[in-house]
Amino acid sequence: MIGELAALTAAFLWSAGSFLFTNAAQRIGSIQLNVDRMSLATIFLIITIVIFQIPFTISSSQILYLVISGFIGLVVGDTFLFRAFKEMGPRLSLLIYSCNPAIAAVLAYFLLGESLPIISYLGIILTLTGISFVVLEKPKNDKSQFKVTKASIFYAFMSAVGQAGGLILAKYATMTSEIPIMVATLVRIGSAALTLMIVASIFKRYKNPFKLYNGDRETLKRVGIGSVIGPYLGISLSFVAINYTKIGIASTLLSTVPLMVLPMSAFVYKERVSLRSIVGAIVSVIGVALLFMTK
Repeated sequence: MIGELAALTAAFLWSAGSFLFTNAAQRIGSIQLNVDRMSLATIFLIITIVIFQIPFTISSSQILYLVISGFIGLVVGDTFLFRAFKEMGPRLSLLIYSCNPAIAAVLAYFLLGESLPIISYLGIILTLTGISFVVLEKPKNDKSQFKVTKASIFYAFMSAVGQAGGLILAKYATMTSEIPIMVATLVRIGSAALTLMIVASIFKRYKNPFKLYNGDRETLKRVGIGSVIGPYLGISLSFVAINYTKIGIASTLLSTVPLMVLPMSAFVYKERVSLRSIVGAIVSVIGVALLFMTK
């Protein structure tokens, strides 16, 4: 139950962050956004560990797995996702991205020996069906600037593969011995931020953040708040999720972001929630309920 609740809470936080990050990605670019949000989250994590005197108990092998996990999930996966957001928009990007639970469940079966009861597979199918029902709905009078291309589909799919692979490696790191959640999150996010910053700087895709945000305080505000509720809290809770439940279930619940976006869109942007979206949400809620029934 703890893992499932943590995954749903993380999904809620990520959905809130998506409002902030989508706009920021269009204004400063996906790579700049990814580096800056992870760098800020790293700073917040260090402050938290120091203030609460959290012991840095972690082995060298665990560090290695978490570093690779951060690279696959946060450097590769998230960069591709933000690129897909920028070109194809969040609606269809999230549809393709939502196939990551299936990828994660298959990888967990072969690499970690995790298997799920029939009721869990039914829950996963219902949850993903409801999500697909929601995100496939085409808005009325759609004059979107976004375009679906082979490249944008590839970006979204790679983001799903990156997310699934990152979770598998993070889970593997926690299986040998217990790691403080904030420490594990720091290693994963901090190493990913450093790697991406070096690569982006080499290819001249990263700008000095002090100069960049000096004339754009609104974007700085969005990135700052998004970094707290997204990578700082969201990724920390995802570690709780994979520690207390199986990968297939955790990744499915973490993929409910499109459902969380519905009430936020209605509240923030006063968008009308269609009957189709409501039906899709109900189907997904039934699927989530079945996942919570898994023993």
